[in-house]
Amino acid sequence: MSRWWTETVAALGDVVPLPLVALILLAVALLAALGWYFFPAWVPRRLPRFSLPRWRRPRLPRFRLPRFRLPRFRRRSRKRTDPPPVRLPAPRTPDPVPAGGLGPADRLAAEGRYAEAVRERLREMVRLLVVRQVVEPRPGLTVVELTEAAARNRPQVRPTLHAAGAIFSDLWYAQRPATAAHDRRMRELATDLSRDLTGEEPR
Repeated sequence: MSRWWTETVAALGDVVPLPLVALILLAVALLAALGWYFFPAWVPRRLPRFSLPRWRRPRLPRFRLPRFRLPRFRRRSRKRTDPPPVRLPAPRTPDPVPAGGLGPADRLAAEGRYAEAVRERLREMVRLLVVRQVVEPRPGLTVVELTEAAARNRPQVRPTLHAAGAIFSDLWYAQRPATAAHDRRMRELATDLSRDLTGEEPR
């Protein structure tokens, strides 16, 4: 063993100078000492992973049969339209009534034109509200607007005007046949409105 070591060192000394060998051994010892001191900071946490590419099976095209669907018949929904607002008849200057004669509404009712008689009585009611300064004269006023405007100043007239507006809208917008009962009821409502506003019945 000692002979082998002696011969190896002698052969190495012939190739490399002994001072250089000593310097190399010193450097190796220094690196080993540093590695031992700083262990495990110099060791990588994750080693590189070498993976082979995966072989993927090629996807074959899928053949799908066409689907046959029957046409669907949908019912068309009818749009609900709100009824138009009920417009009041425009008040006009009443014709002069001779003494002991009939007024325009009474003459129409006597002729059997009850729908026109109802409209004329409503005009008289609107005219009375304007004269008493309960509402302001405005063209295109609806029954609902008239009732609300009059009720703000005279709350007691709300039921009367509401009932009169319902009769007028049924005859002129719902196109219901007018009868003598409608004209009689309208005359009673006109009397109630005059009593509420003036405290006396119309003649």
